[in-house]
Amino acid sequence: MANIRERQMKLTPILLSGALVLAGLGTALGQETRIHFINCGDDQGGGNAVHTRLIAEWEAANPGYKVDREFVPWGQCQEKSTTLASAGDAPALAYMGSRTLKQLSANDLIVPIDMTDAEKATYADPVLGTITANGQVWGAPIAFSTKALYWNKDLFAEAGLDPETPPATWDEWLAAATAINEKTDANGMGIAAASFDNTMHQFMNYVYTNGGEVINSDGEIVFNSPNNVEALEMYAALAEVAQPGPIAYDRGKLRPLFIEGQIGMMISGPWERRLIGDVNWGVAPIPVGPRGGPGTLLITDSLAVFKGTGVEEQALSLAKWLTSPDNQLEFELASGLTPLRDMPGVQAIRDEDPTWNAFLDAIATGGPEPFVTDYVGLQDAINEAVQSVILGEASAEDAIADAADLLEDYK
Repeated sequence: MANIRERQMKLTPILLSGALVLAGLGTALGQETRIHFINCGDDQGGGNAVHTRLIAEWEAANPGYKVDREFVPWGQCQEKSTTLASAGDAPALAYMGSRTLKQLSANDLIVPIDMTDAEKATYADPVLGTITANGQVWGAPIAFSTKALYWNKDLFAEAGLDPETPPATWDEWLAAATAINEKTDANGMGIAAASFDNTMHQFMNYVYTNGGEVINSDGEIVFNSPNNVEALEMYAALAEVAQPGPIAYDRGKLRPLFIEGQIGMMISGPWERRLIGDVNWGVAPIPVGPRGGPGTLLITDSLAVFKGTGVEEQALSLAKWLTSPDNQLEFELASGLTPLRDMPGVQAIRDEDPTWNAFLDAIATGGPEPFVTDYVGLQDAINEAVQSVILGEASAEDAIADAADLLEDYK
């Protein structure tokens, strides 16, 4: 037995050496190691062209590795990445909503993103809050959005309102929406209340402009608060002067109504500036509630590096290359996204187009998507609270309390 073990011990380094030689020979023969990258969305748009070039540059600097980018529609891509990872066939890198990162890390499916203090310092603290859990960073932010209030200046004038003065407080907001509803053929506000993630996103803008939270800095659920009850009451009050049947609308369905002059106001992101066409519009910070101040929901999407692929180091390198400050800004400008970092080029954006100000100024006072281990559960609990109040099935106080109880299981 001892002789067999001795022969095995002598043979092992020879086998390993041979494997390394074969691996090097494979590279020399053009056999490349593939890096599977799941990208949410499609291959259209200026941002994709930027990433295509940057990936080619990374491949040139990393011979022997080839990036296979798979485009998957948004409604399926995050589930596909998670399902593959759970089955032991994870992509090396995936474009994920940052809201999924805590759940992925808790299930040991992704690796931490090692960021130096200098790298962290390039982001505002609220942005870091969207990717950090248990003291570790779990994603490299790749896309970012803040929200603001769009208003139709012609409908404001028709309703007897100053078309150049948007509402700044909730009282002014409700009064303006009511005036449009009563004095024009349009509805005052566009409200999203469908069973979809951006209903929760829309509601969180009300939470943050009234000083509310879902989870505090100690990880405690603090959703059941007077701030959030008032936020839901305001959401329901605006729904009374909104388009008929808000339960049928997600945020994307509000844009056609705004373009057609059927609603006087809506909350959305900076991309609308390119999409709403010839409407005589303005954009301003989201009005503030009685207990709050300026705020918005900060949403980031991130590149997540999955565990067990054998190319974690290369996937991390690629993620950092794509999201490095200059490369990231180029991608954002091509995609119409809110810049993640306050770089010199951002001031040029403000100077060229002041409609960016409402979105950029909101970063410092914004709040992150709640970081939980069951994001779908959190989304459903908040959406059900919103819908129950809009449908008249519950009071805001009861709906918030019920949702807070459910959220205890998802933190």
